[in-house]
Amino acid sequence: MKNEDKFFAAFQKHVPEAAAQYCWNLWKEKPFNFFITKARQSKLGDFRYRRDRKIQTITINHDLHPYQFLVTFIHEVAHFRAFEKYGLEILPHGLEWKMAFRELMAPVLNDSVFPKDILHALKRHMQNPKASSGADLFLGRVMRGYEQSDAGGALLVDLPVGGIFELQGRRFKKELTRRTRILCAELNTGRKYLISAHAAVKKID
Repeated sequence: MKNEDKFFAAFQKHVPEAAAQYCWNLWKEKPFNFFITKARQSKLGDFRYRRDRKIQTITINHDLHPYQFLVTFIHEVAHFRAFEKYGLEILPHGLEWKMAFRELMAPVLNDSVFPKDILHALKRHMQNPKASSGADLFLGRVMRGYEQSDAGGALLVDLPVGGIFELQGRRFKKELTRRTRILCAELNTGRKYLISAHAAVKKID
């Protein structure tokens, strides 16, 4: 199978059907290395412009539901396009990236691609896009509703201060909220960690 066919098959598997061709077209217009990776707690996707590489690289976590995968993919492609157009001196999530993100999202921002609740949240989000969809708690909660739910599942932001939860097999206590991340203490070690407010955790009663 050619690389082009592999990419299209990947998009068919991971994004809403109505958006697969569009995602493939974005890659075809300005090709880049594209890897679907294991789950990462710290980020949903990644793009870093490398001066020493002719072909740039975008990675997306494999475990995202199709709507989150699509938004994350376009978010990262917008980084690529913004750096290509405006150079490396721009801020990663500055005005140039916001313009690129809005432009690239526009063709899929409709109810043939997204359910109405996500579409409503996305339209609001795109008025002033944040560094991650998880930083927009309204959009994050709607997106969370489409994840496969586990018993006791919740968003960290929704737990009370002092609440105990499990994340990746480790137990923590919620402490202070710092913007989009929350300071938590690991119960076994006492060490403190900043964890995304949008992290999906298992509540411990």
